[in-house]
Amino acid sequence: MSLLVPLFVILPLLGAAFTLLLGHRNRAQVAVSVVTLTATFVLAVVMLVAVDLGTPLAVSVGGWPLPFGIVLYVDRLAAMLVAVSSFVLLAVLLFSIGQGAADGDEDTPISIFHPSYLLLAAGIFDAFIAGDLFNLYVGFEILLVASYVLITLGSTESRIRTGTVYIVVSLVSSIIFLSAIAVIYGALGTVNMAQIAERMDEIPPNVQMMLHILLLLGFAIKAAVFPLSFWLPDSYPTAPAPVTAVFAGLLTKVGVYAIIRTETQLFGSSDLNLVLAIVAVATMVVGILGAIAQAELKRILSFTLVSHVGYMIFGIAIATEAAVGATVYYMVHHIVVQTTLFLAVGLIERFAGSTSIIRVKGLMKASPLIAALYFIPALNLGGLPPFSGFIGKFALFDAAVDVNTPIMWVAIAAGVLTSLLTLYALMRAWNLAFWRAKDDSADAETEARFGYLVAAPAADEQGERRAIPRVMTGAALGMVAVTIGLTVFAGPLYEVCERIGESLLQPISLVELESVEQGS
Repeated sequence: MSLLVPLFVILPLLGAAFTLLLGHRNRAQVAVSVVTLTATFVLAVVMLVAVDLGTPLAVSVGGWPLPFGIVLYVDRLAAMLVAVSSFVLLAVLLFSIGQGAADGDEDTPISIFHPSYLLLAAGIFDAFIAGDLFNLYVGFEILLVASYVLITLGSTESRIRTGTVYIVVSLVSSIIFLSAIAVIYGALGTVNMAQIAERMDEIPPNVQMMLHILLLLGFAIKAAVFPLSFWLPDSYPTAPAPVTAVFAGLLTKVGVYAIIRTETQLFGSSDLNLVLAIVAVATMVVGILGAIAQAELKRILSFTLVSHVGYMIFGIAIATEAAVGATVYYMVHHIVVQTTLFLAVGLIERFAGSTSIIRVKGLMKASPLIAALYFIPALNLGGLPPFSGFIGKFALFDAAVDVNTPIMWVAIAAGVLTSLLTLYALMRAWNLAFWRAKDDSADAETEARFGYLVAAPAADEQGERRAIPRVMTGAALGMVAVTIGLTVFAGPLYEVCERIGESLLQPISLVELESVEQGS
């Protein structure tokens, strides 16, 4: 079984190579991409079942003995995130296929899109299964190189401008991360995560703290943690709808995943939980206040994305088994729900020609299906019972109550406030864009109440209305069904997440795993 672990990276890389060779043979590229991501999803589900019933799987690639070779490691957390990510990537791919069939190469040049998209998948999967810090860095760089291409597809002025900011910020993060790896290797003589954890007590506490801060700083930029989240709300909304959806759902979660690994496996004796809790509160509150000030749906969702990363940092700061399990559950919830909302907004943009809640109105009557595709995940993200958003938040709050410190109560209050304001921001958009009739005679009253939104970025933006292919609607509908499934099957899913929390706080040494096999 361990020999199958490298396939998480090999399959997407091979798929990217084949789609690049196929050039402008669009149907062949589509077939390769769909088959690749489907196979990865099936493999991840099999791996998740295997490691949940047994032990983590590890392989040293290239025949090098541990810890000198590239170590790939699949535990419950890695398998869970690869499975969720591959499913989301597949759903967004189907959405983009429908868009490409309708629009051609105008918005997402197909010959470039598919190789870049599969390369992005390879980077994400490699980051999730990396057993050493340098391979984690390589995974980050693979996905970032691909994201550079995807975020600037179409080469419009706005995409090039925001893509430049995204590239600069990502390079700064990568430099910090690489510097941290160099210092860690100099201090400990290894980049293998298990060996780092074993040797960490051999160095002075002040050096431990420096290494801890360096890694957290690099990962916090990637996760868009306040105050290092300034780049995200301007970068994501300008990209094509499929790209924005997959970026919003997955890229920040790779940073959060790295923080989870850092806090649970590397620096158990170096405590920054109070700092993380304060940062979590600031991320939640500042992010959602930014969302309230926006008039464009993609910008609203980008700010809510930042604010809800705060919930995950909050769970990490609690630092108990229950809290880590709740954090993983909330990550899974947020990946699916946030992606679904961005796909729904992509449909709104095509149908109405705009995503401005000032300009768009009457969508409830004009397209009840799009209204439902937005409404259900919006309630879920807002944390309304009985949806998975409520379950995840309640589990985090419950874990914080058990810790019972002042900062935990402050964080709980911030989390409740953020949840209410999230619901307000998304339902205000519903009221203006969907519920308001096209010939609403109360427009003057509406402008008086929400006049402050007129000056918000992209508030007056209007584009071309386009037909919506059934494939796009079907992909969004499937994602909405999965968001409902997160609630219906919350029990079994949460049990797996609880086991993930327990295992992460009692990590198994990669070097001592008897199940390690040497890859060829």
